Amino acid sequence: MIAAAAFYVFAAILIVCAAMVVSARNPVHAVLFLILAFFNAAALFLLAGAEFLAMILVIVYVGAVAVLFLFVVMMLDINFTQLREGFQRYAPVGMAVGVVLLIELAGVMGSWKFAPEALNLRFAPNNAALHNTAQLGHLIYTDYVFLFQTSGLVLLVAMIGAIVLTLRDRDPNSAKASRRQNVAAQVARRKEDTLVLVDVEFGAKTQEFFKPLAPVLEKAGHGDHGHDHGHDDHAHGGH
Repeated sequence: MIAAAAFYVFAAILIVCAAMVVSARNPVHAVLFLILAFFNAAALFLLAGAEFLAMILVIVYVGAVAVLFLFVVMMLDINFTQLREGFQRYAPVGMAVGVVLLIELAGVMGSWKFAPEALNLRFAPNNAALHNTAQLGHLIYTDYVFLFQTSGLVLLVAMIGAIVLTLRDRDPNSAKASRRQNVAAQVARRKEDTLVLVDVEFGAKTQEFFKPLAPVLEKAGHGDHGHDHGHDDHAHGGH
């Protein structure tokens, strides 16, 4: 009785959170509702006896994917007013696409029915000596290992494709050019190019302190533009 009541409570909260994810105007609120939906789905997995899937849902999706979505949404400077400018212009097209998808889904669901042997799968043999995680691992890596490896290959191809499509080779002479490491230039760097000893008197002004460093900094900015400045072997300092 308690398990059934908990199931309906978690399922109801999950449905409400899923609706808020697609209807929330603020993307940050949508991601927060998504995280809450993941937690409720994990609770449903626990009630079903699939503790491994529940922990994976919390660790992977909540701890990595959803948090990554939240960071991206919060770090991007999104102009919501500009995004809503073309809403009325593209609303008829969006409604037409939605109607077509609704008709296709209605056609699929209308012709769907339970297979006669589907109900008998509930009585499939279960090895009581193994816990849920071991049985799931045996099922994935033994019975469906080819499909599991194929899905991983598809995700790998999608990741490589996304990186290739978003990679842009900028002008090497521009200030925003991608910096690459030049090992030869780093090895050939001399102490005189990066280190300046300055005798600072007590009470000296800041501008007078950094004035001897100006030629070195200017030379380093023009001469080391082609490689990464973060791999300096010597630190700027003074006595």
